[in-house]
Amino acid sequence: MASINARAARIIRHTRVRKKVKGSLLRPRLAVFRSLNHIYVQLIDDTAGHTLVAASTLDPSVKTRLEGKAKTSHAEIIGELIALKARDKGISEAVFDRGGYRYHGRVKALAEAARKAGLKF
Repeated sequence: MASINARAARIIRHTRVRKKVKGSLLRPRLAVFRSLNHIYVQLIDDTAGHTLVAASTLDPSVKTRLEGKAKTSHAEIIGELIALKARDKGISEAVFDRGGYRYHGRVKALAEAARKAGLKF
């Protein structure tokens, strides 16, 4: 039996979660992708296949706020940012898609910061 690497295992977990989690225009999917250095988050309408709102640590608007902070703090800032952008678009509720990652560390910090900023999921 061949062993699978961590990336392939995450993709399998993500596929399993995606079977159940669907986003709509009224309640889009809050999809998280976590790389080694950055974190990306999108609000996606799966019925139309469109990204409604996106934020990441590469956004020029938050680049100065991120300097000298830990990655968990980066995730909190991005969580607040996505909630503010969603509120500007009139989105108040979402379905959380952790992307196959454990609900722990940066993913948890992002989710809790988005909740605190007013996004419900």
